[in-house]
Amino acid sequence: MTDKPRDSDKPDSGYEPASSPYDQPTEQIQQPPKTRPASGDSNKLPRTDDDLDFGSSTASYPTEQLPAFRPSKYEEPTPSDTGSSYSDKPTEVFDRSQTSAPVSPAPSVSPAASAPEPVVRTETVQIPAKRGTLDLGLLLLRLAVGGIFLVHGLQKLVGLWNGPGLDGFRGLLEDTGYEQANILAIAGAVGETAGGALLILGLATPFAGAAVLGVMINAWCFKQAADPGLQFFAPNGVEYESLLGVAAAAIILTGPGKIALDGRRGWATRPRFGSFLALLLGIAGGVCIWIFLNGANPIAA
Repeated sequence: MTDKPRDSDKPDSGYEPASSPYDQPTEQIQQPPKTRPASGDSNKLPRTDDDLDFGSSTASYPTEQLPAFRPSKYEEPTPSDTGSSYSDKPTEVFDRSQTSAPVSPAPSVSPAASAPEPVVRTETVQIPAKRGTLDLGLLLLRLAVGGIFLVHGLQKLVGLWNGPGLDGFRGLLEDTGYEQANILAIAGAVGETAGGALLILGLATPFAGAAVLGVMINAWCFKQAADPGLQFFAPNGVEYESLLGVAAAAIILTGPGKIALDGRRGWATRPRFGSFLALLLGIAGGVCIWIFLNGANPIAA
């Protein structure tokens, strides 16, 4: 080894480069033939547009033809001459003339006729009426009328408050011309007492008012017949009897109100045809008792 430097223009004969796999970084790949690959050569991939043009070749490529749609066994087929309306072809036009049954055209339906009618629900909601002081006024009327009849009935029935009792009431009826005075005295005393008590309680108000009204009709006729001629003003007139009779009729027609034992019943706050029948029953009973058991003309001069 010498210290003489190496001439850079001359090749160094003692240097040999080592072999490397990267000496040829670009390698030319052998191009496939222009002809289509054989059916058995499935490892070669298409590299040009001509190779992608499969045509009728049966070679297996990454992109393959999918099978046509097949109906399941649960679908209902359309009957045809061939026995099946499904075809292996993806798109097929069926000839309607070959079907076994003629297909009628769908009837034209107007949009207004085909649209279903809307369901309208109607509900009746009962709204409680605002009665204000009506029930309180009916209570006061019942207490006044019922209290008066209860007091007079007890006077005739058991002789309270210096009353005549049943014996004195029966004698009064006989003197006035009533027939069947014994039965009529008991019926009259019980009717006044029970009717007055029921009016106070507001129980069976139409029937209680009818009983009281029948008694007042006979009391009106009795007092009017005692003094011949039409007398109205007290003390000899029928002013007092007329007031009590009209008040009893008003209670029958209006009902007892909510402040009563019958307050929860419909007819107690909104009486209808039944209350009118009770009114007619009370009038008919009082008139019939006077006509058939007394018979005097109360308005004769």
